[in-house]
Amino acid sequence: QVQLVESGGRLVQAGESLRLSCVASGGTFNNLIMGWFRQTPINEREFVAAIDWSGRNQIYGDFVRGRFTISRDNTRNSVYLQMNEVRPEDTAIYYCAAGTIFDKGLEHAEEYDYWGQGTQVSVSS
Repeated sequence: QVQLVESGGRLVQAGESLRLSCVASGGTFNNLIMGWFRQTPINEREFVAAIDWSGRNQIYGDFVRGRFTISRDNTRNSVYLQMNEVRPEDTAIYYCAAGTIFDKGLEHAEEYDYWGQGTQVSVSS
């Protein structure tokens, strides 16, 4: 059983940067594909980014448009989301997710097996 713990969410102003972290335990991190999703009270869980086990391949949601970067450090069992030029519409709870087998694609939340509790990101205008 894999446990995921996110951190780094906070209140920031539009245009600022912040980095979210997610630490995994209880499994073989190198075997996991890692993803970030976000959710607001009125929207479904939205795909943000995903990274393969090696860290060499990443994909992003369309809204990211070069502002966010996902990375991982397999020596620290951690995945990160660097968020630059944040906007008020980026306000959401951000979730870290992990999985191993993907039939539909990395952007599909139902494909992930493990989820963290989420970290709140709030962006003021």
